[in-house]
Amino acid sequence: MPTISVFYGNAEHRARISIETGDVLDGRLPPRATRLVDEWAGLHRDALAANWERAQELRPLERIEPLP
Repeated sequence: MPTISVFYGNAEHRARISIETGDVLDGRLPPRATRLVDEWAGLHRDALAANWERAQELRPLERIEPLP
């Protein structure tokens, strides 16, 4: 699974999250990390959608900056 962003030192936790709904598809994050991912996804909705299109076309994904 490609990684597009990593932040806040949660390397021991991993999850796949739906771009469309924000639901955790598999894996697990602590509640605080889940809230941060929700906030981050809201700020980067367009970049996430563009990466989804790239993925569908088997093109390289763009990194997305973490929360400041």
